[in-house]
Amino acid sequence: MQAQLTPTPPQPPVTVRVFTQRFSSTRLGARLARHLAVHRLDAWGFPYGTSFSDDVGAVVGELAANAVTHGRVPGRDFELRLAVVGGLARSGTLRIDVTDTRSERRPPGPEAVAAARGDEEGGRGLVVVAALATRWAVLDRASVGKTVRAELDLVPGTHV
Repeated sequence: MQAQLTPTPPQPPVTVRVFTQRFSSTRLGARLARHLAVHRLDAWGFPYGTSFSDDVGAVVGELAANAVTHGRVPGRDFELRLAVVGGLARSGTLRIDVTDTRSERRPPGPEAVAAARGDEEGGRGLVVVAALATRWAVLDRASVGKTVRAELDLVPGTHV
C-alpha cells in the first residue's frame, strides 16, 4: 500500500535579494562600490535617480570612503553587502554593511557623531549617514575588523 502525500498549499516564490562584493581599499574601490550598489538597486526594481537610490548611493559612498580612509589595511580589501530584509511588500529594510579589517580604528557610534566645524575638510560622512539612514551602528567582526551597518526602511508602494 502506498502512502498518499498531502498536497501542500501553493506558496509565493521566494526572491532573495542579497549582493556581496569585495573591493580594493582605494578611492577607486570606494567609487566602484557606490556605482555597483545603485546598479544592483536598479536591477532589483529601485530605479536610478529616485530619492531612495540617491540616498543609498550617498550612504554607500560615505561608508566605503571611510573604509578606505580609516579602515584600510595594506593588502586587504573591504566588503560591501546589500540585503533586502523582511520583504518588499511591507516593513522591509535595505541593509547596507561595509566591512573592513582594521579593528583598532572604530568610528563613533550614532550617539556620539557630531558635525564638523565649517572650516574642517572632513568629518561629515557619518553625519550624512545618520541623516539618510533609518538607523546605523558599528558592529564587531568575528575575526578581525568591524562592520558599519546602515539600514533604510522601504516604504510600501514607493519602490518596485
